[in-house]
Amino acid sequence: MTEQVITEQPSTDAGDAVDLSAAPDSVPEEGFRAGFVSFVGRPNVGKSTLTNALVGEKVAITSSKPQTTRRAIRGIVHADTGQLIIVDTPGIHRPRTLLGQRLNDLVSSTLSDVDVIAMCFPANEDIGPGDRFINEQLDSYPRAIKVAIVTKIDTVGRDHVGAQLLAVSELRDWATIIPISAIDDIQLDVVTRELIALMPVSQPLYGEDAVTDETDEDRIAELIREAALEGVSDELPHSLAVTIDEMNEREDKDLLEIHANLWVERDSQKGIIIGKGGSRLGDVGTRARGAIEILVGKPVYLNIRVKVAKEWQRDAKQLGRLGF
Repeated sequence: MTEQVITEQPSTDAGDAVDLSAAPDSVPEEGFRAGFVSFVGRPNVGKSTLTNALVGEKVAITSSKPQTTRRAIRGIVHADTGQLIIVDTPGIHRPRTLLGQRLNDLVSSTLSDVDVIAMCFPANEDIGPGDRFINEQLDSYPRAIKVAIVTKIDTVGRDHVGAQLLAVSELRDWATIIPISAIDDIQLDVVTRELIALMPVSQPLYGEDAVTDETDEDRIAELIREAALEGVSDELPHSLAVTIDEMNEREDKDLLEIHANLWVERDSQKGIIIGKGGSRLGDVGTRARGAIEILVGKPVYLNIRVKVAKEWQRDAKQLGRLGF
């Protein structure tokens, strides 16, 4: 096994840390609702961007590359009328590897438990075979209420949005169809209101300060992978994985020290990630460190090693070691 190391020194600015509180025991006012919704759709239809916009904080990484989301990530939305737990899942697709099959299995198990399934359709793309395939799969989850969300309406004109809404309405009898733009904050309040109205009456499921149940270690690994996805070819993103070896608080320097591994499947991919003279890996480290410092609220020392795990997407043992 070979490796390349990039070390990132801390910067001087950092944002606020995130605190996950325990769910309260008190009974809510009459009519308060809480429950789970999962956004589904083809890869890159805006599910993670919408999740982050509704939560008001980055809990899911975003990228134009395929297979960006690989876990069921929960984001918590708080409102006076209720609490919405968004379960952001990988895009449903026809798998080509064992990893792809495990991601589909994760989606299936998640959708079996949620109260509402919200299928996302980008306004700037015609409905295609992939959308129809996913729409058909929704019949396998009769328990969940089905909602349609037309995303990215800021990218097209009003007439095009209207045509897409009509096309979506013809796929099935949705409980509601909502056109939105997560980027321009168009109708996000409507999404929150309508989804909470479909949830069961319940006390809050998470504390009022909670935004996610992801651990800091998981979120840090994802931020490193997000930085690595920037600017790579369409094939390489499938082969990228990140694990955290060690995280240490340096009290004497008010510093978080992180040692991470960035995994690829072939030596040629390793060269792409590292770049000439380590320049590309240096950029990855800089972008990741900045995002991590915002998350943890303090300066970060980030050490990234690039390692090769041959054909890990198809190897059950290696998938287990990488957390899948």
